[in-house]
Amino acid sequence: MNIPAMNWAWRPRRVPADVQAAVAWGEVAQRLYARLLLIPEAQAARLQATANRDVLVLSGAAADLPWVEGIAYAAADERAPGLWLPTSWEPDVPTDLLAQALSKKFSRAPLLLWRDPPAVVPLDRQLPVTAQHLQRIEAYWASR
Repeated sequence: MNIPAMNWAWRPRRVPADVQAAVAWGEVAQRLYARLLLIPEAQAARLQATANRDVLVLSGAAADLPWVEGIAYAAADERAPGLWLPTSWEPDVPTDLLAQALSKKFSRAPLLLWRDPPAVVPLDRQLPVTAQHLQRIEAYWASR
């Protein structure tokens, strides 16, 4: 989803947020998906996933998130819990107000607001990582 036109910019966070999600775009998403197929079932059961044609988002404890080269990280904003942001970047406007504007625009929550590529990704359809859910993601990607 495209970011609505608003007058704000990104700035580096003074202190990175604690990791709560792994975010992978394009080819990195494919590698993260392949890595997910290899993790122990008990670890997978502690993760939630959602995907669209461009991105794969996994949420869970930082220790449970699998790593692949090129992955990025996100966390819920402490001032606006329905808004997830990159761990190293933040908007230069109050995030609670930005979250309200995005919620009105997209009518979904929570939302991941991403810097590069610029995007808004709904996270309300995250499901536990199971073999069935991973098969649905694979089938969706194969159909595009």
